[in-house]
Amino acid sequence: MTATGTFGLSKEARNLHWLLGNLVEEVPGVRSVAVVSSDGLLLLSSDPAAQNAAPTADRPTGPRGSSADLATIVSGIGSLTIGAARLMDGGGVKQTMVAMDEGSVFVMSISDGSLLGVHAEPDSDMSVVAYHMALFVGRAGHVLTPELRSELRKSMESTQ
Repeated sequence: MTATGTFGLSKEARNLHWLLGNLVEEVPGVRSVAVVSSDGLLLLSSDPAAQNAAPTADRPTGPRGSSADLATIVSGIGSLTIGAARLMDGGGVKQTMVAMDEGSVFVMSISDGSLLGVHAEPDSDMSVVAYHMALFVGRAGHVLTPELRSELRKSMESTQ
């Protein structure tokens, strides 16, 4: 995350950008990350294209290179698993993982109904990714107030 991408944002919003940047930079195999609101809108993204950074060999882009694509996938997976949990009387969904030949998608619930989604390389350590996602959720969950979600939405709209 660049400082210019967070210019004019509140301290809480800048901290969430920083946490998201750390998740991408510190966890081996993470390609992209998105935070999606309970109504499916992208709140926060690690999309390199949004930051005018070219993909590199060690950090490829996310699905189709678009944070909107990852947000759509995360929202759909979240909705599907919530529906499945209701049908099976399974309670709340904490985490979902989809393993594919060429990558993995992890979706984790945040306390306010938002979702954290991570697109990772196929050889990433699932337990390490899940652990760092849980750390992000623990740190971000209590600050995602309606006011902050609104600020993040407006910030994402202004960059598109």
